[in-house]
Amino acid sequence: MASDKQIKSIRNIGIIAHIDAGKTTLTERILFYTGKTHRIGEVHDGQATMDWMPEEQERGITITSAVTTCYWKGKEIHIIDTPGHVDFTIEVERSLRVLDGALGVFCAVGGVEPQSETVWRQADKYKVPKMAFINKMDRMGADFNRVIQELKERLNIHPLILTIPLGAEQEFQGVFDVIKQCLIQWDDATEGMEFQELPVPDEHREQIAQAKEELLEALAEVDDEIMEKFLSDEEITDKEIHASIRKACLSLKGVPVFCGSALKNKGVQPVLDAIGRYLPSPLDIPPVKGINPKTGKEEERPASVKAPLSALAYKIQMDGGRKMTFVRVYSGIMTAGGEVWNATKEKTEKIARLLHMHANKRERIKEAGAGQIVAVMGLKLAGTGDTLCDHEHPIILEAIDTYQPVISVAVEPATSGDQDKIDAALNKLAEEDPTFRVKLDEETGQTIISGMGELHLEVLTHRLSREFNVPVRVGRPQVVYRESITVPAKVEELFDKEIGGTRQAATVVLEVTPRERGAGNLVRSELPEEHLPEGMEELLLETLEQGLESGVVQGYPLVDIEVVLKDVTYEEGTTTEMALRAAASMGLRKACEQASPVLLEPMMRVEIIVPEEFLGDVIGDLNSRGGKVEEIEPRGAVQVLKATVPLSKMFGYSTALRSATQGRATFTMVFSHYDPVEE
Repeated sequence: MASDKQIKSIRNIGIIAHIDAGKTTLTERILFYTGKTHRIGEVHDGQATMDWMPEEQERGITITSAVTTCYWKGKEIHIIDTPGHVDFTIEVERSLRVLDGALGVFCAVGGVEPQSETVWRQADKYKVPKMAFINKMDRMGADFNRVIQELKERLNIHPLILTIPLGAEQEFQGVFDVIKQCLIQWDDATEGMEFQELPVPDEHREQIAQAKEELLEALAEVDDEIMEKFLSDEEITDKEIHASIRKACLSLKGVPVFCGSALKNKGVQPVLDAIGRYLPSPLDIPPVKGINPKTGKEEERPASVKAPLSALAYKIQMDGGRKMTFVRVYSGIMTAGGEVWNATKEKTEKIARLLHMHANKRERIKEAGAGQIVAVMGLKLAGTGDTLCDHEHPIILEAIDTYQPVISVAVEPATSGDQDKIDAALNKLAEEDPTFRVKLDEETGQTIISGMGELHLEVLTHRLSREFNVPVRVGRPQVVYRESITVPAKVEELFDKEIGGTRQAATVVLEVTPRERGAGNLVRSELPEEHLPEGMEELLLETLEQGLESGVVQGYPLVDIEVVLKDVTYEEGTTTEMALRAAASMGLRKACEQASPVLLEPMMRVEIIVPEEFLGDVIGDLNSRGGKVEEIEPRGAVQVLKATVPLSKMFGYSTALRSATQGRATFTMVFSHYDPVEE
């Protein structure tokens, strides 16, 4: 039975960073040193425990956020290893939404890289307390002090430096513990499992004493009690220092900083100690808030097993065709075999099984209490962001932000007859991933899939083949153009033919006028009342509306046109329904041909967030794509550039933008309007 006492020992943390900073390598060491695994899996061998998907093992990157549980010095640590690639930002977003703390990993060579900034700001958005680990101190070009400077300048953090490297690059030997004033060196023979705490060598004693002085100064800036003691030269105990660091970390006023080399098994245990010591338990964060759907009022749920159940489904994963829902329990208890109320969908759901996850391995448990992150089998309706709660005490927690897809491709089955299988598989993938969209293009008959970037869609199409056994052909999506006119035109069209021995004749006078872009079509009649027999006028207007579905340039639909039926010559006996329809269709076509028709293309409204030093390159690239820059707005260290660009020129843009800005710019793209195609 879960208890409130146990909640105090829980740490829900995410490991966040830019791609290749070493998140997964660090996670592997944490699992090894906590006894969760008996060997270290390496990313470069495709053997990392947390990168369990074949797509991840082949590419050596994290694609899905894997969750695991380990134990260290009486603390139950739930770790989510998140992706670093911008295409999988939603995985970071939804993980940070349910985590209490985060560990940012930074490369000692690369420093604060673009996606590091993105994920750090995502953590800021959710007010998540953070620590930093400067990894790869053994790599050529490693520079601890430069990375500290970048942390201050780019992320605006107040660093609390707790370990300092001894040497760098090939000379990296261990770390100095600033608080204990000792040197920690790891034993290579035990893969870093064992280490020694040694006195600080004489030549480094002054430097490490100075580092402690600077740590106390940094704490004094954010902690009045430390400041009083520091200014009056009173002794500050290690216990007081730890308490002050914890307070600064939880209040987001300071970030504990560590260093090491996860690959060389150095510097990891001090980070594990700090996770338990400084990062929050579920009791340290404010009670979760939500809206009671019955009363419409805001309510709180404290992190207690005695409170009514409240939990958030933050991720859906298909597991051998069955749905697995990852859930963060905020209050109360969830029981295997029991029922929960899905307040978002307003339905009762049954919990078949509860699982503690270790990447893709699992352990069945009977119940999950406040503060825990577990996987649930059996929930049929739950989607990302749904609230699960007690039926008697309903609450709807804040949902998870998602992102609009920015790139699309067309897919079709490699073998005919597989369309139904493709549709079912795509729907399952879309249920897993809120940034993945599927739609059928009515005009081309193509299945169009949309996502966050080329890698995102590439991974998903590979999964169709690998997991669902439905190989697909992937094409470029066709841009669906439109047509319109640019000047008014008026025509009189006579239809007069003998059909089947009977003369059929009608004359129709039409006028077409261009309307404002985006105004839509308007078809109307200026005929006097009772000029035509009943039903004939409606028939003519309907024919004209249908005629606008196919244009005169390339057969695309006509838009933003006003068509006025001015006059009809009607003769009893010879003016038939067919003659009227034919005269109207031919007249409309002729009028549009005389009205200077144009081909229109979809224009996208693009917003690019770009560091100032790359602004010129980005504008130049947009100009070459026929884009028009409408506004540039400074926002701190970055510029926000707003432009309209033809959709036909935006394929491959995510890759082009990344390469032009070293991956530091991000963009969003939505449909704006149609504009004439420029020759």
